[in-house]
Amino acid sequence: MPEPATAPASRASLRKVVTASALGTTVEYYDFTLYATTAALVFDKIFFPDASPLVGTLAAFATYFVGYAARPLGGIIFGHFGDRIGRKNVLITTMLMMGLGTFAIGLLPSYDSIGIAAPLLLVLIRLIQGLGMGGEYGGGVLMALEYSPPSRQGFFTSLVHIGTPAGVLIPVGLVTVLDNVLPSGSYDSWAWRLPFLASILLVGVWMRLHVTESPEFVKMRQDREVQSLPVREVLTRRTRTVVLSVLAKIAESGLFNIYYVVAITYVTTTELDLPKGPVLLAVLIACAVECLTLPFFGALSDRVGRRKVYVAGALFQAVLAVPFFLLVETGQFWAYTLGMTLGLGIGHAAMYGAQGALFSNLYPVNVRYTGLSVTQQIGATLGGGLSPLIGTALLAVGGGHWSWLIVYCVGVAVVSGLAASRLRQGEVGAVPDPVTAEHPAVSPENTERTQVS
Repeated sequence: MPEPATAPASRASLRKVVTASALGTTVEYYDFTLYATTAALVFDKIFFPDASPLVGTLAAFATYFVGYAARPLGGIIFGHFGDRIGRKNVLITTMLMMGLGTFAIGLLPSYDSIGIAAPLLLVLIRLIQGLGMGGEYGGGVLMALEYSPPSRQGFFTSLVHIGTPAGVLIPVGLVTVLDNVLPSGSYDSWAWRLPFLASILLVGVWMRLHVTESPEFVKMRQDREVQSLPVREVLTRRTRTVVLSVLAKIAESGLFNIYYVVAITYVTTTELDLPKGPVLLAVLIACAVECLTLPFFGALSDRVGRRKVYVAGALFQAVLAVPFFLLVETGQFWAYTLGMTLGLGIGHAAMYGAQGALFSNLYPVNVRYTGLSVTQQIGATLGGGLSPLIGTALLAVGGGHWSWLIVYCVGVAVVSGLAASRLRQGEVGAVPDPVTAEHPAVSPENTERTQVS
């Protein structure tokens, strides 16, 4: 039977959905950030003890990339079901895959205990987590977007994105406390497991938040506009949009991991050899600032245009590349904190604050979950997944110096900025970007709907 038409979402419903979506993103990035932090600090010793420090770090980051590599497939699989059966149930499934996978890593024996089986099990868990993460992002952002008023979609989706710096704050805070409170060597030998095991608490809190299905999805299904194969529609009919949005995504994801993952490795394991505690505290300060600036840039994108804010964030990071590494190389806590805060709290926050509404509105409701997931996960794999490997390799090529790494940072920022400037917000019938929207003529691609019985 057809479902009843949906009324506009109440403020209470919107608050609950945004809270649940933000918490889901927090769990997602808690899991991935915790892995990245632990990979940079101790995984070379736990799972690859026979390798040199640099090779061991590269091997640990390779397992980090495995999780990213699985994300596009997860985005296609869960995007398909999210567009056909609904956002909510898919979101629950992917959340459990992420959270339980992190808990399982905390229980893994070391290489010294079970040999080669240890890193192999780690890779398997990362694959499962990557599939789950590939579908989680789209569900969380779309629930918030499709509940919120069109004129404030930038603001409300940016609140969901607070889960990213919050998902860094919590695990890095735990790692910092453990490393400073416990006896020397305790974190590296056994205490690194505690934050992984604690992730089950976040999943438990999230599961207590009950939200209803997205009203836009319910209406789309009621109007019998469900696509039989959403990924085919996205990849064959909207190729230009996919390619440009993937390129636009690379710098946002990739530079985040340069500031966070590669910079931590650089200052704690190369000739700088700084203690972990102050470095992690600098990351905490930068992430706390980004929690505050993300809603600002999201709201700004609603007023001046999402594409304009996104491009400005990319260009800012291109200009920041040299000052950032000059600040880092001083070895001074204040300088490292300032560089991280500029990178995350302004450059990344501008791009990420505008991104949810910008990318989501490139696709109509009946393929939106798939389209957003494909964009997000391929872009994140090419950006955030590869940047730790590329960054560490460029440091090795440069003999520990950052000159080649700067070329990479500037290059990806310029490419993403140019790609984002070519995106046509509103080209698929979505609410146009208030300032920068283009208004193409009506075409069969813009009007076609697939009818299902």
